[in-house]
Amino acid sequence: MARRDDPTPPDRGPHTTGPATPSENRPAEPDHGPAGPPREHHREHPHDDSPTAPAEREAEGPQDGTPSSPGEREAEGSALEVRPPVSREPGDRAVADGRVAATGRRRRRGPLAGFVVLLAVVMTGGALAVGAGRDGHEAAGLAGGAVAPELLAGGSAGTGITSLQARLRARPKDHAAWAALGLAEVEEARTKGDPSRYPQAERALTRSLKLAPGNDPALAGRAALAAARHDFADALAHADQALERNPYSERALSSRIDALVELGRYDEASEAADTADARRPGVPVFTRYAYVHELRGDVTTARRVLEQALAAATSRGDIAYVATQLGQLAWNQGDHKAALGHYARALAADDGYLPALEGRARARAASGDLAAAVTDLEDVVSRSPLPGPLVALGELYEARGTAGDRAKARNQYALVDAWIALARAGGVNADLDTALAAADHGDAGAALRAARAEWARRHTVHTADALAWALFRNGRAREALPYARQATATGYRNAAFLYHRGMIEHATGHTDAARTHLTAALKLNPGFSLLAARTARTALKSLETAR
Repeated sequence: MARRDDPTPPDRGPHTTGPATPSENRPAEPDHGPAGPPREHHREHPHDDSPTAPAEREAEGPQDGTPSSPGEREAEGSALEVRPPVSREPGDRAVADGRVAATGRRRRRGPLAGFVVLLAVVMTGGALAVGAGRDGHEAAGLAGGAVAPELLAGGSAGTGITSLQARLRARPKDHAAWAALGLAEVEEARTKGDPSRYPQAERALTRSLKLAPGNDPALAGRAALAAARHDFADALAHADQALERNPYSERALSSRIDALVELGRYDEASEAADTADARRPGVPVFTRYAYVHELRGDVTTARRVLEQALAAATSRGDIAYVATQLGQLAWNQGDHKAALGHYARALAADDGYLPALEGRARARAASGDLAAAVTDLEDVVSRSPLPGPLVALGELYEARGTAGDRAKARNQYALVDAWIALARAGGVNADLDTALAAADHGDAGAALRAARAEWARRHTVHTADALAWALFRNGRAREALPYARQATATGYRNAAFLYHRGMIEHATGHTDAARTHLTAALKLNPGFSLLAARTARTALKSLETAR
């Protein structure tokens, strides 16, 4: 573990027990490009012939940048389409704030330096007063090309996007602003469950790279877009490209960890987390570092790292984000009381933070407060109708079982199908979402086809579990068993995985193993799913009767 006073974090091997502290000094970023914005991912070879003249002209002031062809004009018009304002995830806002401050301290010039400020404008929805400190005095060292403060009024994320769109109408050759707009579209699509925005994001990022080939913020944006569309191989390639341009890009470093995790390359993900911690310690890296350890069953280290990050967090966004991660970790271990405490802290920092609301709903349901849990999830899906909370709400309706609840549950599952169709239209690979939802609440055949397709792309504990369960639901328990075993092989403590394995073992006649894993699922997290927990208890009773 690197010390606070050590400017060169040591190389950490497998014995590492925790990341560097948030305040640790770190090497200055190379002058060839700024650090990418927070919580996303990508890479590429630097181009020796990267144009510098456009950057110099941009620093001098606005240009007459009329698109050179009808196709370019059409692409720009589409990317600049105004959408209704949507709030953004606080964890991203908070880290962006810190990145803006660091950019100001380094007094960098040109549109690449301004990119961090531009993205922060979007992520804070215009709430960040660029150049102004808490006491109202202006900060020195603003990077050239930053959005003017008068563009930031309004206080919503939509206002920030609109400000970028207005800037690009006036300065259509500002490649940093195009990259920022593309990343903003990705983030809005992700947080609001609206994959129809991804094509707009792609057009904006493509425009940025056409104006400045190989610029690392746009490459990092490409990685973020690929990850959002669940194309993790492409995300890894773009993260690597961005890191070749700028090895200290926080977004690219984080995205690289994400991509490796989602490709099932856990040893490499652990190494990538160590590298990211050495180069850019902070909340985005710490939370990923913790998750890599959790996937290996090292809950103690995961909890300690998250507690360390929370203790160091000062912004409301970081507090909400990290407290929610702690809540999810506690939930996975069946500590519903601790989970509720963490979610309460997250919501005290940001009462509209949807991941905390969703987590609180699950913990409330497991604690017996079904009415409050339903209210929370109804609030979540009304603002972000993603498959996870939609299925969870449908199952709560089924568990409650009052008049009309069965029809309400069917409506939630139908909305999952609608979201998947919308996601696919936006270029998203939705096979894992399809497999998870359809296996229990839809077409089991479609679930199996989707699970097989996803397994062909990547081998993770989650895809192994999804394929195992889809096979089981199609009456192919013997074929499912090796995948169920693989899903639990890393030591990852997940009650749903244990439940699936136990039910498959029950069906294949492995009664002792079935009893072990069904019992372990209920012991680990008895409220992991109200419906599945009932089924597990029934199966255990039948196993005891047959003894």
